[in-house]
Amino acid sequence: MNNEELIRRDLSVVWHPCTQMKDHETLPLVPIRRGEGVWLEDFDGNRYIDAVSSWWVNIFGHANPYINDRIKAQLDSLEHVILAGFSHEPAVRLAERLKDITPEGLTRCFYADNGSAAVEVALKMSFHYWHNRGRGQKTRFINLSNSYHGETLGALAVGDVDLYKKTYEPLLLKPLTVPSPDCFAREAGQSWEAHSRAMFAHMEQALAEHADETCAVIVEPLIQCAGNMRMYHPVYLELLREACDRYGVHLIADEIAVGFGRAGTLFACEQAGISPDFMCLSKGLTAGYLPLSVTLTTEDVYDAFYDEYENLSAFLHSHSYTGNPLACAAALATLDLFEQEDTVARNRALATTMAESVAHLADHPHVGEIRQTGMVLAIELVADKAGMTPFAWQERRGLAVYRHALTREALLRPLGNVVYFMPPYVITPEQIKHLAAVATEGIERAVST
Repeated sequence: MNNEELIRRDLSVVWHPCTQMKDHETLPLVPIRRGEGVWLEDFDGNRYIDAVSSWWVNIFGHANPYINDRIKAQLDSLEHVILAGFSHEPAVRLAERLKDITPEGLTRCFYADNGSAAVEVALKMSFHYWHNRGRGQKTRFINLSNSYHGETLGALAVGDVDLYKKTYEPLLLKPLTVPSPDCFAREAGQSWEAHSRAMFAHMEQALAEHADETCAVIVEPLIQCAGNMRMYHPVYLELLREACDRYGVHLIADEIAVGFGRAGTLFACEQAGISPDFMCLSKGLTAGYLPLSVTLTTEDVYDAFYDEYENLSAFLHSHSYTGNPLACAAALATLDLFEQEDTVARNRALATTMAESVAHLADHPHVGEIRQTGMVLAIELVADKAGMTPFAWQERRGLAVYRHALTREALLRPLGNVVYFMPPYVITPEQIKHLAAVATEGIERAVST
């Protein structure tokens, strides 16, 4: 088997996600044969550093021996069982451990298969809570501009990235959208905290006017990842938690992309010292091994559904693979590694290396900003630095960076004109420096055309 053969077979039968398939007439697929640590290897022997953690999920490297062993051990005893009316030890142990490590008050775990499903659960659970409490007029959600929460219809509806949402608008519920605290938009000389604090006025107004009809506010804490890695200060979350309490509205924290160490703490909400009413987790939960998500919530929410069957107040949402034992085993092994290796502390040094490795780009005439939160670093390319004028999206400047990186042993997959690093935590300082050099070369090529 070689690359060419697998590409031919693939293009005759597979429809790839988030892809204009016609691109592959000129943009070759990259067939991967195996992975090890930060490396991916194709069928022709070429290797690539996985700088995007295979869509932000792989945190402890490919084919991690410890996680492999835990999944293999689970496979010998139980691969799957229905979770309605039945239980198994991995699901119980994982829920116990998540309760212990997530913000205080999140005591109940509802499993699903992926991040979008976790968001769907939170949306439905919040609405249904208010229904069960006799507040049926609460039917709306408040979101942030430029937000992203997934691709299923409910999750898509509470996002705000036109690229994914606009076509399906007629099918979607209508949230109340307030301007994001995105600090890229701050005035010259203004701090992240000052900008984020000032932008909260929009949320305060929306809650004041619409709390009676609002179930919940949903946000991505600190980083709007699919929205071009835009970032904001934790003070916004502090203000939001207080306001949601004051107005009687739930707070949903979508930590699917930023949880499990990405934002510099185990969970991003920790940096604001808050506990949401719902926390959605996936991606790093199983270190990129198997699909699994969880929506954590409070005893108050749980109690609103605890009733006699005849009252039809139960939460009847379900997925076939809910709480899959193999996925739970992978998640338990992932949590073990966090404890055994003090990953969050080690990541601080890696994050510093990431910042230092690209610092030379700060004065580049086509780099509008270098921003970073924890293990996520983004470089925003602009056509004109003085006015922060973006390149036209149709020019696909980021694609030039992607193409170049593949020739230099790196998988960099920019979001439009934003080049970012979001690597597995097992990456070395030397590998980070290599990515920085490759990104620099790619940016020069991208802006010179």
